[in-house]
Amino acid sequence: MPSLAPSHLQNPFDLQDVAAYQIWREAKVAQYPRHVDELIVEVNDPRHLSDAERRAILARCADTNMAVYRSSFTDEDRSLPRVLGAQLGLTRLDGNWLADDSGISLIAVASGQGERSAYIPYTDRAIKWHTDGYYYPVERTIRGMILHCVRSAQAGGENALMDPEMAYIAVRDTNPDWLAALMAPDAMTIPQRTDENGVARATQSGPVFSVDAQTGVLHMRYTARTRSIHWRDDATTRAAAAFLAMLLASDNPCVLRLTLQPGMGLVCNNVLHDRSGFADESGQTRLLYRARYLDRVAAPDSMSKSDITAFTT
Repeated sequence: MPSLAPSHLQNPFDLQDVAAYQIWREAKVAQYPRHVDELIVEVNDPRHLSDAERRAILARCADTNMAVYRSSFTDEDRSLPRVLGAQLGLTRLDGNWLADDSGISLIAVASGQGERSAYIPYTDRAIKWHTDGYYYPVERTIRGMILHCVRSAQAGGENALMDPEMAYIAVRDTNPDWLAALMAPDAMTIPQRTDENGVARATQSGPVFSVDAQTGVLHMRYTARTRSIHWRDDATTRAAAAFLAMLLASDNPCVLRLTLQPGMGLVCNNVLHDRSGFADESGQTRLLYRARYLDRVAAPDSMSKSDITAFTT
């Protein structure tokens, strides 16, 4: 299946370029998976992808901005996301302040373990719809992500996934004025975070949907949180935000659901996702490795074997 990257089109994300949008939209909707199984690529060892495995992952990401790999590799190897990412063009790892020294975050319940326990990803509670790094400045935009499952929960921990391009289509088809409002530079603002030392993170304003000037690809910055978020105070933006919340809460066929099992992982261009609450089994707690990148997943055939070797050795 050919890539649906918009570079060969006029500009499908220009609200004035209706013809280009309709061509791109038709192709996008036609190929969008109807079931999460269509995203799954069977791999032997994520640390050492075969050429066919790598191409299959890249092709799914090109078409749907995400792929799911499934393997029998269940060792606790924290280097896995970094090594896997390098094979897929993900090299600029963004290490956040709660990650380990390698920049990889260990997503597990952190009850009574300091600062982590104050943040929802490190609890067993549900997480609302979001894209990662929605509170970051533009120069630190999270474009790619890997989630690798080491251990699953006894029950729960399901992820819902949606390609941001499908959310874009839903908004634009319903009301182009809403889309214009969501592309405003101050559409969504995340207030500053403070700690005992003062301002730990500055206030960040930005659009929900934006288009990279160099590559022409669409990026989405979003959270369904209702606290610690300010929407631009006008009727059009409020209506657009309400529509997005309703869309993601609905039984939309574009929402794909899965529960990662040991050896499985998600590779994506920072797609919309949530997580249901979960319950751990005594002696075996849920553990995922998360790696976030400033890069997007590489386009198919964009990396040579020498590129891959250079990044993985």
